[in-house]
Amino acid sequence: MMINRRNFLSSVGTSIIALSASSAYARAVGGGINANSEGLRAGASSDQGKLLQKIIDAASKNSQAVFVEPGRYKVSNLILPKNTRLYGINGASILEYAGGDHFIYAENSNHIELEGISLDGGLLPVKDYAQANLGIVNSKHVNIENCKITNAAQSGIEVSKSAGRISKNQIDTAVGTAGIVGQANKGMMISDNVVSECANAGILVYRRDRGEDNTMITNNRVKFISAVKGGTGQYGNGINTWQADGVMIANNHVSDCAYSTIRSNSCSNIQITNNTCLRAGETSVYSEFAFQGALISGNIVDGAARGISIANLDEGGRLTVCSNNLVRNIHENVPYADKQHIFGTGILAEADIAITGNVIERTSRFGMLLGWGEYLRNVTASSNIIRDTKTGFYVSVVGGTGQVSITNNIIAKVSRGIIGHRWQDAVTGDLVKEGTHKYPNLSIVGNRLS
Repeated sequence: MMINRRNFLSSVGTSIIALSASSAYARAVGGGINANSEGLRAGASSDQGKLLQKIIDAASKNSQAVFVEPGRYKVSNLILPKNTRLYGINGASILEYAGGDHFIYAENSNHIELEGISLDGGLLPVKDYAQANLGIVNSKHVNIENCKITNAAQSGIEVSKSAGRISKNQIDTAVGTAGIVGQANKGMMISDNVVSECANAGILVYRRDRGEDNTMITNNRVKFISAVKGGTGQYGNGINTWQADGVMIANNHVSDCAYSTIRSNSCSNIQITNNTCLRAGETSVYSEFAFQGALISGNIVDGAARGISIANLDEGGRLTVCSNNLVRNIHENVPYADKQHIFGTGILAEADIAITGNVIERTSRFGMLLGWGEYLRNVTASSNIIRDTKTGFYVSVVGGTGQVSITNNIIAKVSRGIIGHRWQDAVTGDLVKEGTHKYPNLSIVGNRLS
């Protein structure tokens, strides 16, 4: 046969697919079970859930794996037993929800592993206990890898009270809570996933009772997240954490979210580092409400109504390092009516915060906003660059505020450098020029204004 470019590429593609299939098959069926050899039929119009359940149950008794060949299979009400290993070919072995109480669910398991399986929920509802196309509760170890989860009426994946890994998956079109939900887990890893086109959240990690969670959310791509349920920030976030302490959010690419790219609510010892955050509808990176301890560093924030907000001293929010972030293109357009708060700000901070080494460019109102009313204490802003904005710094001068140091910053291409405010109202001239003799709690030294 004559070898030409088309034949060569075709044979290479076929070989890659065959290698992938044989690799998954070898891991699954080397001592495991081929579900198709046991009667599972690709393309059948009937619900084959009971048959697949029988096959998985039999394999589980001996900790064997089950392999599903390429094709579409209608199933419903699958319950994964204590030791489940279910393999397929990524993007080709497709389980399609036929409707019922739940799609795939597991509870009180030792080991749950899915790899290369696609789950198409068809936007059909599941009962509340299931919560997702794939719902797992209280498993000692979970590994969900190289799966595609789509068309979920609730969430794509929800894992609760478990440990393990959710990695290298593609999740889209989850129209309920989120693409991926982790609830009260024990050190989960959520990494290298692509989550897109979800109705209310991309990745959500939370606890109903606050505590140490230690989930790591790394190297994910999250995009096109809406806020169908409305609100003023409860929904519409790319990565959202709530009451989960010790979480790391690092090296993610998050874009085009209705509200925040990354929003941490009441999470202590949170790290938000080295993320790329593009085109948020409201505040891009948020550490808010009752938290103690946040590291926000090395992030690129481009496009938002606020760049980074570290707020809510009134709720106990405090203790942060905010350093080496690049924040730019900050506007005042928010997706709801709000005349009480100030938008168009690069970085907002309130209590026990060191803000150093940041570069802020093109904000519609303020480079930094320090304090709100009496909520300002122990803030230092030093060695930052702020340029191309109306006012470099807003600083609250309401009575009762704590110590503030604004030193050695470069403030360029601005109308005003540092202005004291009482809530919305500017009440001082430029404190770079006037000095701070009226405000002994302020130290404003060594700033370069141009």
